Amino acid sequence: MKRKLSHRLILLLFLIFPVIQNGFSFSNPSFTEDKSKNLQISVFDIDATPPVGSPMAYDPVRGSWDMGLRARGIVLVGAGLPVVLCSVDWIGIANESHDEFRKVMAEAAGTTPDRVALHTVHQHDAPVCNFGAEKILKDAGMDPARYVSTFTSQVMYRLAEAIRESLNNTQTITHLGLGQATVYMVASNRRIKGEDGMIRATRYTACADSALRAEPEGVIDPIVSLVSFWNNDKPVAVLSYYAVHPQSYYRTGLPNPDFPGIARFYRQLAVPGALHVHFTGAGGNLGAGKYNDGSKENRGILAERLADGMKRAWESTVKEPVSASSFRWNVEKVALPPSSDLENLKKEIKARENEVMFVSNTLPKIAWLNRCNEGKLIDIGCLCAGKARILHMPGELFVEYQLAAKAERPDLFVAMAAYGDYGPGYICTDIAYKEGGYEAGPASGVAPGSEKILKSAVKKLLYR
Repeated sequence: MKRKLSHRLILLLFLIFPVIQNGFSFSNPSFTEDKSKNLQISVFDIDATPPVGSPMAYDPVRGSWDMGLRARGIVLVGAGLPVVLCSVDWIGIANESHDEFRKVMAEAAGTTPDRVALHTVHQHDAPVCNFGAEKILKDAGMDPARYVSTFTSQVMYRLAEAIRESLNNTQTITHLGLGQATVYMVASNRRIKGEDGMIRATRYTACADSALRAEPEGVIDPIVSLVSFWNNDKPVAVLSYYAVHPQSYYRTGLPNPDFPGIARFYRQLAVPGALHVHFTGAGGNLGAGKYNDGSKENRGILAERLADGMKRAWESTVKEPVSASSFRWNVEKVALPPSSDLENLKKEIKARENEVMFVSNTLPKIAWLNRCNEGKLIDIGCLCAGKARILHMPGELFVEYQLAAKAERPDLFVAMAAYGDYGPGYICTDIAYKEGGYEAGPASGVAPGSEKILKSAVKKLLYR
């Protein structure tokens, strides 16, 4: 009897095992993916330049510059549901805006929002998008000002349409290219410490103070990283990652992509067959201040220096054959603790409700606080591509996060894009909140403790 039962049990296991396997494949198709299957890629690129009269983050548009703003990216198809990587030449896309953009883009790509990585380059003569702040202002009967979504919503739907159309022109990816190089005389640390270890000055991206410019570069990541996708010998897309605040000068009323956009354009001219997409890394506490006194000529100089680094990274690129099984998309969801200053800001808004500019500047932080109180989570994404791990992070992240990620896995090619969900503002290291300075004040929407949460999420992603 026992022997018969064991035979039946074995037979039952053989019968149900394929079902169990199929069940796993539904939850994560990559588990049973054919290793010979090719990855497909499509590229998209639209104009994201606001028209004359539209609001930008600081000033309304009063004219045009030689170069406008772009929203561009790629869709990866074949490794599970599609993955969308997108970078926009705006200062930030925050809170509900970030949610809605990703939702609309995901629908267009036939995927889920957590597989859409949406970032901004963070140029300052550009729009800021925050549907949550707009709603608060409108509900209070106030002018939504810089947050009016007429133009930004149009871009959102045009972006979705561009993604949808791009899927009609996918190409096979046979190789992945990885390259890195040092960028010279662009980035420097903004936070200048005194002898007591406290921040005594901020060396902003344009620094007229010669004494501050004479200070050392400080802690930076000088490396520009390039990830390229190839169809045999033909490059289809090149993604670049570099950590620095991307301003030479601004408040011109002329939408422009500043020096990173110019550098990207130089590389587009040099390698015209591939779409070039640039991501700003963890540059929250970095700027070009040591090498930029604000002179107009420096925009071109900084662009040439960054483009030179990109060129050398391109020349150092090593290609490896890949298939769909070489790629994975992983996500960690995190809740960041809101800054205690935000509750005080709520009270201050009531006391200063007639000061339109103060209210307008403060409401994005309140929109972020509301989301934290509602239990909203932030997605930390990681594209595993061959030997590369590309991390997709929120806010104006300090460079120490990027350096820590690279130090955690020196055996891998690690790159980082920050300025995802712009809602948190500056995300400092815990010690920075004790040191003081602009970034660690009201400009930061998160509290100490965020460092542990983010580094833990990054570590999990790097070891998957």
